Amino acid sequence: MKTAPRGRLAAIVGVVAVAGMTLAACGGGSSSGESSSAAPAPESSSAAPAPSESEAPAEECTEPMPVNLQLQWFVQAQFGGYYAAKDKGFYAEQCLDVTILEGGVDIVPQTQLAQGAADYAIAWVPKALASREQGAGIVDVAQVYQRSGTLQVSWADSGISTPADLAGKKVGNWGFGNEYELFAGLTQAGLKPGKDVELVQQQFDMQALLNREIDAAQAMTYNEYAQVLEAVNPDTGELYKPEDFTVINWNDVGTAMYQDAIWASEERLADPAYQDMTQRFVTASLKGWIYCRDNPEECAQIITANGSKLGASHQLWMMNEVNKLIWPSPLGVGVIDPALWAQTVSVALNTLNADEVTIITADPGEAAYTNQYAEAANAALTAEGLNTTGDDFAPIVVELKEGGA
Repeated sequence: MKTAPRGRLAAIVGVVAVAGMTLAACGGGSSSGESSSAAPAPESSSAAPAPSESEAPAEECTEPMPVNLQLQWFVQAQFGGYYAAKDKGFYAEQCLDVTILEGGVDIVPQTQLAQGAADYAIAWVPKALASREQGAGIVDVAQVYQRSGTLQVSWADSGISTPADLAGKKVGNWGFGNEYELFAGLTQAGLKPGKDVELVQQQFDMQALLNREIDAAQAMTYNEYAQVLEAVNPDTGELYKPEDFTVINWNDVGTAMYQDAIWASEERLADPAYQDMTQRFVTASLKGWIYCRDNPEECAQIITANGSKLGASHQLWMMNEVNKLIWPSPLGVGVIDPALWAQTVSVALNTLNADEVTIITADPGEAAYTNQYAEAANAALTAEGLNTTGDDFAPIVVELKEGGA
């Protein structure tokens, strides 16, 4: 696949061309991926002038196109924008019938995509780039998260405040590629992950830290960090407070990497029908994320209604924290910042894992991502009157309750 040129003029041309597909998105979609073509312009000069795009009547969606989206974990507000897009009818507006497939420990989203089990997948960029280097033909078509949400959390009395302080400590991590930023921080501090720290396989909770079985635990700002703040301090009978812990934030350390992104099939992107479907899907998905920015409480409720087993206060905390990772998006929601992409690639090239092998061995090149679809989506959504940068975004205040109830 050839990625869209990144020059200013070429970008504008690409946005206009693809935005045209988006405006016709609800026209004649079929399960085969074909869409109705626009009527040809009248050849006679005496004929009535063709209506402009803004005046043209919307074509009726007669057969929504089925789409499967593979998540990388179970239903939770981490994926709020996609559930909102489905619940609020944004996918239906684009003549798409989207089925959201939950993930799990044994599901690798980018592999599901590469093997044809899904049309699109949500995956962290370094994991996906490692899979791409191993032969998975996948392309980042919308970079939803603009910041990393990964922390390493320790007790305040542990003496751990920097990656270098982890030397000789029991350091929990989940594995499965979730540990890359931790390993990057250790590598930057001159520590070898497999030798200078005691790596401990951590469950997807914070019990090992709370029980002081490990010195530092991996946590996401939107999930596991909330879990420690939802736990009761037996010495006070009240919930733990942030000052009871210290956190290492990889954004501050400089080893943060891009996380949740929408990935598409590189091979299928050669097909105009799949290109069209991708544009529709990206546009509706980003509209869902804008909705969750402006309506976090409702989006948390949408997630709960879709079967999440997390409590209401925890779910609202997650939605609020996820919004912080997305907004503001100065270049537009879903648009990849070349500098942040370069940082992700650089960190991945220079990070040693426990076997002293780097995450990737070569720069994936420009073919690994494209801003074509996100830029066109931003143009279409801006035309709808939506704010696609979130420049005035302000998080809400969420009060956690015991156990996240």
